[in-house]
Amino acid sequence: MLKWLLLGGAIVAEVAGSLSLKGALEQPLLYVVVVVGYLAAFVLLALVLRAGIPVGVAYGIWGALGVALTALLSALIFGEPLTPLMIVGMALVIVGVLCVEIGSGHASRAKAEVES
Repeated sequence: MLKWLLLGGAIVAEVAGSLSLKGALEQPLLYVVVVVGYLAAFVLLALVLRAGIPVGVAYGIWGALGVALTALLSALIFGEPLTPLMIVGMALVIVGVLCVEIGSGHASRAKAEVES
């Protein structure tokens, strides 16, 4: 459970850094949040990998949910466009990442069976 909380923290930190990058154009002090957000995201992602989540799964979830949350929140906060086609694209990316996660679980179980 801890590894998934760390991954959630990495996603939140990356989204905060990305959104702050846009805000820093108007308020340069937000560049501090950008640096801290990205640094925290990569540190947490490294901890996730150390906890045993495969890199393809961790990076896929981190990337997909990070993109989706950043797009949704930038529409709410900055009034940026979010079209139905963009929403469908984000949903497809998330479904693709779920397929990778499910496939990774099946591969791990098959490997364990072969080794035992």
